[in-house]
Amino acid sequence: MIRPKMALANDGNYREFRWFSAWTLKDKLMDFQLPTDVSEAISQDSVPFGYGYIQFLDVSLAAETCEELFTADAPRIELSLNGVEVFMNASGSHHQLRKLNLRIDSIKNATRFCGGVYMYSNHQGCDGGRLYYDGCCCIAVNGDVVAQGSQFSLNDVEVLSAQVDLDTVSSYRGSMSSFREQASRKSKVPYVKAPYKLCQPFKLGMFPTSPVEIKYHCPEEEIAFGPGCWLWDYLRRSGASGFLLPLSGGADSSAVAAIVGCMCQLVIKDIQKGDEQVKADALRIGQYKNGEFPTDSREFAKRIFYTVYMGSENSSEATRSRAKKLSDEIGSWYLDVHIDTVVSALISLFEKLTGKRPRYKVDGGSNTENLALQNIQARVRMVLAFMLASLMPWVHNKSGFYLVLGSSNVDEGLRGYLTKYDCSSADINPIGSVSKQDLRAFLRWAAVHLQYPSLADIEAAPPTAELEPIRSNYNQLDEVDMGMTYEELSIYGRLRKIFRCGPVSMFQNLCHRWCGRLSPSEVADKVKYFFKYYSINRHKMTVLTPSYHAESYSPEDNRFDLRQFLYNSRWPYQFRKIDELVQEMDKDPKTVEVQEVLQRKDLDITSGHGSGMGVAAVGSGNPRAGL
Repeated sequence: MIRPKMALANDGNYREFRWFSAWTLKDKLMDFQLPTDVSEAISQDSVPFGYGYIQFLDVSLAAETCEELFTADAPRIELSLNGVEVFMNASGSHHQLRKLNLRIDSIKNATRFCGGVYMYSNHQGCDGGRLYYDGCCCIAVNGDVVAQGSQFSLNDVEVLSAQVDLDTVSSYRGSMSSFREQASRKSKVPYVKAPYKLCQPFKLGMFPTSPVEIKYHCPEEEIAFGPGCWLWDYLRRSGASGFLLPLSGGADSSAVAAIVGCMCQLVIKDIQKGDEQVKADALRIGQYKNGEFPTDSREFAKRIFYTVYMGSENSSEATRSRAKKLSDEIGSWYLDVHIDTVVSALISLFEKLTGKRPRYKVDGGSNTENLALQNIQARVRMVLAFMLASLMPWVHNKSGFYLVLGSSNVDEGLRGYLTKYDCSSADINPIGSVSKQDLRAFLRWAAVHLQYPSLADIEAAPPTAELEPIRSNYNQLDEVDMGMTYEELSIYGRLRKIFRCGPVSMFQNLCHRWCGRLSPSEVADKVKYFFKYYSINRHKMTVLTPSYHAESYSPEDNRFDLRQFLYNSRWPYQFRKIDELVQEMDKDPKTVEVQEVLQRKDLDITSGHGSGMGVAAVGSGNPRAGL
């Protein structure tokens, strides 16, 4: 039997409607003519095709496809009422921070309400693009998970098994009178008879597998293991000989370095466990000879990982020392490069062409001059990084090339706080859709669990690009430059992508969220400021380095956020509407009263997005207390 897809994934990262059509006929099975080579191999000319199940002599079995697990009217409901006991789902569900809870809950609920056995398998590894599929196959029986596979692994194949008593399914369903009543009224689903037995009779030595406690990784572990496994798959499939990372000593690039270090640790662990495929890949990539093979993560990192500190006159000794210390802890090959001569040459060339020499803002220059001088440094670093990635293997008598790693986080991409074609423009970026808040938590975790203690100092340092001169009364800081905090950026990102907010609905949401902390006019100013820079920098998403997909509010426009990249940055209608709402609230005495009450009580009120706002109430008495 061939079971076609009946629900297609067509949002977020998926565009299945581009290539496929969903199967809609549910009343009968078609006769599908098999290709000649298949027909000759199995001595069968045709096969039933369509929606149905297979009826064995002792059990009935059906399939669901990936998306059908998450649909409201899932096929398993009707199939369960037709007596199907075992469901199988061959899925392709990608990793996303904090997403496994949703998947596990869906699998448990698939059998909790209708009973049955659910066998869920999932792709594991890099798909050749931005997604990493994190495995975690599992088997559920009547709402309990009895077996769970690994979520992050370098293995190509993993097999999970459990012993299941199907009598418990019959008993579970028979105990629910509503199930019996609905089953008696349900229309029949077509099926295929298979004259075989799959079950074994009762034996004293065969024990049903007991429910297990679900293992969930914390977000910090997910940031380490997910991108780490993705990098290994990408490296071994790309034909590259390693990675090169511009390491600034700041939080973002240090997080990328720690993830590569974690990858090296995972490789060594799997080699020690006897994984011959991982060992063979490590020998090839690390170019080991004479029977040698990697036994230490630091030694392996030395062979496949270059870190380059590209300092300028604006760089501090603190960031240089932090970069060097972290490189030593990971074991990477470390280079310390000064870019002042290259930057100076470019500025001198510009002065020769125009007769003018730009100055930094702290030295009396304009914002235009200041920004251009910062961009020169960033772009020089990008050119130098790609040159080193191409030539350093040659310098060390190695074959191949190194992949350049980027280190721009999702919040900076959303705000556009990055230079187009700077050192964030790389081959791939492991943290491109991870928020700054999560990255800082990861650094604190990795300092202990990955044994890179210098990360604690890096996390504690205030974020700075170090592209402007340091003065006694001035030190460049990221949040000051952006005009907003990383915490605020994370909120804006979730409202913009996940809750689909434009300027007006975001303003309304934040008025509720920040009520008591900010006045409506202050909220309006923040929303307008964000959307101004979001719109004028949206074009940068078109050249953003391909990034590991880890967050549902990624602004990456290639595949996930398909909004346009050209907006009217003045947002005339939306901003005018916000101003009208502010004026209405300023005239309303209740607004002032609510603000004062909340300030006194120090309450933090949050609400759903959009213009509709209500209070849900459940209880007895007033029949109009619903909303």
